[in-house]
Amino acid sequence: MRSAVPRALRRAAGRPLGGPGALPTTLQGSRRIAFTKTRGPNPLFFYSGARLSSSTAVQPDHDPERQWSTPLAKQLAEAISATGPVPLASFMRMCLTADVGGYYTGAIEDGRDQFGLKGDFVTSPEISQAFGELVGIWFVAEWMAQGRQTTGVELIEVGPGRGTLMDDMLRTIQNFPAMANSIDAVYMVEASPKLREAQKALLCGPDATMTESKVGYHSICKYMSVPIVWTDTIKSIPNSADKMPLIVAHEFFDALPIHAFQCVDVPATQSHPPEDGDKSSPSSKTSQPTRQWRELLVSPTPPGSNHESLNTPASQSRDTPPPDFQLTVAKAPTRHALYLPESSPRYRGIKSRVGPGALIEICPDAALYAGDFAARIGGSAKHPKPKPCGAALILDYGPGDGSVPTNSLRGIRRHRRVSPFAEPGLTDLSADVDFAGIAESALKASEGVEVHGPVEQAAFLLSMGIQERAEQLVLAAAAKGKDKDGDDGRYAEDVERAWKRLVDRGPGGMGKVYKALAILPENEGRRRPVGFGGDVDV
Repeated sequence: MRSAVPRALRRAAGRPLGGPGALPTTLQGSRRIAFTKTRGPNPLFFYSGARLSSSTAVQPDHDPERQWSTPLAKQLAEAISATGPVPLASFMRMCLTADVGGYYTGAIEDGRDQFGLKGDFVTSPEISQAFGELVGIWFVAEWMAQGRQTTGVELIEVGPGRGTLMDDMLRTIQNFPAMANSIDAVYMVEASPKLREAQKALLCGPDATMTESKVGYHSICKYMSVPIVWTDTIKSIPNSADKMPLIVAHEFFDALPIHAFQCVDVPATQSHPPEDGDKSSPSSKTSQPTRQWRELLVSPTPPGSNHESLNTPASQSRDTPPPDFQLTVAKAPTRHALYLPESSPRYRGIKSRVGPGALIEICPDAALYAGDFAARIGGSAKHPKPKPCGAALILDYGPGDGSVPTNSLRGIRRHRRVSPFAEPGLTDLSADVDFAGIAESALKASEGVEVHGPVEQAAFLLSMGIQERAEQLVLAAAAKGKDKDGDDGRYAEDVERAWKRLVDRGPGGMGKVYKALAILPENEGRRRPVGFGGDVDV
């Protein structure tokens, strides 16, 4: 595929070879997606070794000596025994962001790093520096296409990981002085104190000071001396009509908590109180057969359970303890089941078209973030914006055909797929991104935006010029004698292996399963952005 990005833009993107984010010699699996996912029309629901049961009662633990796999597992079990089964979203939120023992925010293993070859997964920016450079070029191209605003530009990243992507972006953008001088601030939305510190060390220097304010934590970036601010949520970032937000979300939406629902036919004259004990939720009363959504809830596995009794797949049971938790189907509608599956015609259509056994996953947080992105770019009733401007680029994995994700929850540990219900706090959890849902939420939140994509990551990166950029890296290394091993051929092989993995459309590659989606100011579709079928007019 011919690159739509002019050579001058690609050439300006260079990272010092061998610097932060240099190519690893050995490339293992990418984050959370290094394993084949089973999908299809089979109505039998199977969530990585967890069992489904029609009973929602918490099975009492009569064994006072029961050993939980992690302290967080014990804490979750005690909470569930007091309140009853909890939504899958609540379970995921605790596992990932609990203050004590959460995967990202409260690691219980000293010196643990979730990212990289020694961690649990590898992300695209860690695989090849060209990825982050081309994302930076994409934002430069959008800044140019929207009139080259001279002030008020804000770079915002949600879920920044180690900070590698933003580091590559800023190093690239500084080669375009006019845009670099237009940047007012860089915002990093990060809830983990440990990751926040790692990002500060990379982007500002290990000795840089960090001060706290009502907005968040502040420091000065080593690139362009621009202010950089860390916030816990994107809502903490001021939304001003005169700002041009450039937002990037790479492998962020896949980590947001999901709710899961199953469609059931309810017999006539059946009546049940609300499943979650919420007295404000109406009881389920029927005088004739009806079709309803029932939420899938998380409860502890029975004492003494093993992989065999829980039907854990062999691929997920090797060298791991049995899952501490399992999924059950609620006997009555929860408050989430009453409104989330009814919030979109896409979900309502599945209930009527597919019927009993149909399964869907819904991520309310994804809708909130997509709506926030759109409102910042195009304005909203609460935050009017006379002249929409800005852009959001979302790179993640999930269906690109408009279908609703189902049966996609996965657990990853040490580059291997494990049960998402085993070793809470030590296992990374993620689920497929509903790109159609993100687009729907963005368009609903603001009349001043339009959505492009999703397109396959392979098409996006090839159009941006990843092959040409990789060739430049090899030539630059040869010219400067920068091959650390003194073997130009070895470095060239590493560069080629890295960029080809990012665009490989095969089962082990990232080019097809990963997608790119853009939110831009509404323009009646007259201009396609680069990477989505458009060109750059320099």
